[in-house]
Amino acid sequence: MQDIKDTFKEVVLAIIPITAVIILLQFTLIGLPLDVFLQFLVGVVLVSTGLFLFLIGVHIGLLPIGEMIGSTLPKTNKVWLIVLVGFILGFVVTVAEPDVRVLSSQIEDVSSGNISQMVLIYAVALGVAIFVALAMLRIIFGIELKWLLFGGYAAVFILSAFTASDFVPISFDAGGVTTGPMTVPFILALGVGVASVLRGKSSSSDSFGLVALASIGPILAVLVLGVIYG
Repeated sequence: MQDIKDTFKEVVLAIIPITAVIILLQFTLIGLPLDVFLQFLVGVVLVSTGLFLFLIGVHIGLLPIGEMIGSTLPKTNKVWLIVLVGFILGFVVTVAEPDVRVLSSQIEDVSSGNISQMVLIYAVALGVAIFVALAMLRIIFGIELKWLLFGGYAAVFILSAFTASDFVPISFDAGGVTTGPMTVPFILALGVGVASVLRGKSSSSDSFGLVALASIGPILAVLVLGVIYG
């Protein structure tokens, strides 16, 4: 019950500032038509309700199951299985990510259909999946995060010199949208679960940084698309 109260308070504190600013602008500067303003207020209620239900679902569903899967996999003593499950979960969670779908839809509209929505979604999901699998290997073998980040971003900047210019900003936006409400809780919980079993006391330092790694994958994937389309 306390978790529900805390979540409700968190949602209210998140929504109130933007609502207050819009209402202030409505009566001072903007003066939107009444029907548009009422649509905004209805939207606020719907967004608040949806966000509240989503966060409840994350706490009672996504986080526990992600951490449980992560803590169970190492007990199989099969590195390939841990990496494969990380790859599959990284892919399917990203396909379900709302932010990715919004970005891909807008890009399809702007490009007049030249860049297909589904092609972009699957490319981004594949990039996340590869780097989640790589993050699993990092946790298993204790590889330092800085070297993987350095290598990943070095590849990004090198590849950006050979890709179509339109794809460079799209690629970095793709890296940003994968840090959304579906992907981050599940991937973090998975990493914490794996690291808590394999790395013991250093589980915190080994599990965090996983999202930073996962966000490199979509950037590289979209840059590769740029090379292909270019």
